[in-house]
Amino acid sequence: MRWFFELLNLVPFSPVALVSGYLLDLVFGDNEKLPHPVRWIGRLITTLEKHLRKLPATSGWEKAGGALLAVLTVAVVYGASLAILFISYEISPYLCFAVSTLLVWTGMSARSLGDEAKGVLKAFDNGGIEAARIRLSRIVGRDTGSLDKKDVLRATTETVSENTSDGVVAPLFFLAIGGPALMMAYKAVNTLDSMVGYKNARYISFGWFSARLDDAANYIPARIAGVLAVSASFILGYNWLSSMRTMLRDGGKHPSPNSGVIEAAFAGALGVRFGGPSSYGGRESVKPFIGVEARQFDPLIVLSSIRLMYATTFLMVSLTLVVRVAAVFAL
Repeated sequence: MRWFFELLNLVPFSPVALVSGYLLDLVFGDNEKLPHPVRWIGRLITTLEKHLRKLPATSGWEKAGGALLAVLTVAVVYGASLAILFISYEISPYLCFAVSTLLVWTGMSARSLGDEAKGVLKAFDNGGIEAARIRLSRIVGRDTGSLDKKDVLRATTETVSENTSDGVVAPLFFLAIGGPALMMAYKAVNTLDSMVGYKNARYISFGWFSARLDDAANYIPARIAGVLAVSASFILGYNWLSSMRTMLRDGGKHPSPNSGVIEAAFAGALGVRFGGPSSYGGRESVKPFIGVEARQFDPLIVLSSIRLMYATTFLMVSLTLVVRVAAVFAL
């Protein structure tokens, strides 16, 4: 196994770059005006899809084209990231440090996730339910046009919990084992799923491989995220026992093999219930209930979920730092 990890870590990665990238994310978040790797990945996916759609429009060919899309996207992103890191290191280790820090910063989304959730609350205060629905539509895939206040707050809290895993913990997991290049490869997998991993007429065949790849990539990180969320609940003084029990009892109820774990941990800690009916593209989807409705959804629940997300992030950064420091001596 040693040779495998050495292969993943061809370019030296300073643990200080991890801390620097984390702090940059906390302070600045994602600036929409600045170049961002995820937007480049999105353009790559759009370009590749356009060409691969020229294959015969049969279910078998669409599945093959979708699989090729995923493989090419991940390979290009990983290869390009590794090449940039290698070239920068050959020029100067300090330049490589700067590049690594920027990749870590852009690979995390804790600050932006918290800001978006707070943005929904601000929209309520400034523009009422309609403004909140519009703001919520920026961060969820479900239809928001007919949601009442309780449903908007529930959806906001759910997306904070779910994205704690795939927006923060999972990227750091891959950073821990393979450095910034593998972190970017994971971001490619996650972006593929968000763009083509839908069960609708257009993507049911073309996006199947991307959806399954995302499930596989998130399997271990999602369970780490659940354990860390329980630990963070204890640190914050939330109901960590309920968090643990709910995660063990309800973590497997979600249609996704991964999302239910972190959602259940959050639901138990906050004393709320997730799930129930939602609409996607005009089609109703009823998800099993996760958690027990001990408290009603209100703005304080959303703020508590944000604090829990930040605490879970801190624990994952600390764990990643330990792994990367150990790697300095082991590799």
